[in-house]
Amino acid sequence: MIFATPSKYFLVRGSAEGPSFLNSFDNALLAAGIGNTNLIRVSSILPPGAEEIAPLRLPFGCLVPIAYAYETSELPGEMIAAAVAVGVPEDDSQPGVIMEYHTKGHAEECEEMARQLVRNAFESRASRLRHIRSAAVAAEVERVATAFAGVVLWT
Repeated sequence: MIFATPSKYFLVRGSAEGPSFLNSFDNALLAAGIGNTNLIRVSSILPPGAEEIAPLRLPFGCLVPIAYAYETSELPGEMIAAAVAVGVPEDDSQPGVIMEYHTKGHAEECEEMARQLVRNAFESRASRLRHIRSAAVAAEVERVATAFAGVVLWT
């Protein structure tokens, strides 16, 4: 087995410019503190009992399970945003939910949408929500920009 079920998580965010879509994405990862790693995009379930921790300095080249959102644009003056929200259930034996959202717009609206998606997911599961943690970032495009937000799952 390559991965154990993660027991910890932390939120990251960053935005950056670059000469191309891929370079601006890479620079946003560096700004978020997770550059120089290999991201493995996962769907949106927080393992039961997972503990929120402060962001870690990750080893170069490590495999990083992460749920994330990003928005990239090359339209000068456009505002872009990305957000993630983590819903933690009252019952630690139950899974939580991670929701991602990205948009042309501002961080506050983007973050509120991600938080609403968490509330919707808990309602669909008939699960009681303990709290929501969220992170958002926005950028005003100069040349080519990316806004990136993620939830790193760690063991």
